[in-house]
Amino acid sequence: MTPSPDQPIRQRLREIKIGFERPFWVANVTELFERLSYYAAFASLARYLHETLMFPVQQASSLAGLFGGLVWFLAAFGGTVADRLGFRRALSVAYFILSCSYFLLGSLGASWLGPIREHMPLVALVTVVLMLPALGIALVKPAVVGTTARASRENVRSIGYSIYYTLVNIGGAAGPYVASWVHQRMSVENVFRVAALSVFLMFFAVLLFFREPKRCGEMQTPNLGEALRNFGKVISNPRFMLFLLIFSGYWIVYWQEFIILPLYVHDYVNPRTDTELMLITGPLVVIAFTVAINLVLQKMAAFRAIILGTLITALAWIVLVIFPSVPGAYLTLVIVALGEITQSPRYYEYISRLAPPGQQGTYMGFAFLPIGIGSFVAGIFGGKLMHHFGEVTHQPQGIWWTVTGVGVATALLLWIYEKTIAPAAASAST
Repeated sequence: MTPSPDQPIRQRLREIKIGFERPFWVANVTELFERLSYYAAFASLARYLHETLMFPVQQASSLAGLFGGLVWFLAAFGGTVADRLGFRRALSVAYFILSCSYFLLGSLGASWLGPIREHMPLVALVTVVLMLPALGIALVKPAVVGTTARASRENVRSIGYSIYYTLVNIGGAAGPYVASWVHQRMSVENVFRVAALSVFLMFFAVLLFFREPKRCGEMQTPNLGEALRNFGKVISNPRFMLFLLIFSGYWIVYWQEFIILPLYVHDYVNPRTDTELMLITGPLVVIAFTVAINLVLQKMAAFRAIILGTLITALAWIVLVIFPSVPGAYLTLVIVALGEITQSPRYYEYISRLAPPGQQGTYMGFAFLPIGIGSFVAGIFGGKLMHHFGEVTHQPQGIWWTVTGVGVATALLLWIYEKTIAPAAASAST
């Protein structure tokens, strides 16, 4: 009997239906709300620090960069800690930390924190509070990814990671929208309180519905001492560390969309612009075009795709020089997202292939290092650009010429690295 044409589709849907255990769905749904909270907070942070807490633009930008940077530095250690705690405990602790952190962030000007502000400089208090979310997020990431691996059957595991990536981007798009909705109807402080409520609900979701997924022949995760020794091995690879340092330039350019673009649009384009809503653009483009663009570029070498994506993101900011307007800002964000789509999947592919046997986990942990370095530097760098070109010389277009220059220089250095050092780095790792 000839099978019907839709039988393979039905079979695949059945595999998906039975291929994921309940912890997979619970963990990934909570990750959606974690990303919603993070990007809601990040979308409002720079303007909150500058306009509500009255930090100078340089200081506000530096603090916003600190908020983003610490997350990715701690992510390299988070996997070891999460494995030791167990994923259920790690997730519940993480969401409790995050709920307290975002609530404190939205309460920095509240009267009940007055005694602390009287005995502690505001910048020190803000710095401490901004560091707290990183502790939670560093546990969430490896716990959710680890649950995805353990609670998925082998035949649907790749689909599981696709679901994870999609939900992350849905959360990334929903976060700025929530920030916009709350900010338009209430004070900006309530953006952070809504973020706190979102992850606090996930704390209870984990306690009520999440069960520790069973281990299935996994390799023992190294303890902290072993992890540190593995870190030492990676750090002693100068070619790889040079690549990570160069690629940090990409993230210095990329993070300006969250750190100084909202300030620039508010101060120099249109103060009535809904800058939180504007930041939905990038995640929506990523959701819509990731698969299509990667199909088009699948035959391109991974390192060439990294260079191309870096160059696209760099040139995107010229749009704001030519069209310093709200539509120009939206178009810039679209092009930045296209650059991200071009390089991001291939970047992780390149590092996974570069890692020596037995060190894949450590190398992938270090893959986050440029994101953290880029965020730290982007905050300081962007603040100086806003101050110099905006407040001193009154030539705000110079901000984006400089940002573009950093991106183009990064692409050029990556091209030089590919021609001179990358072949030796690849052969040394095999």
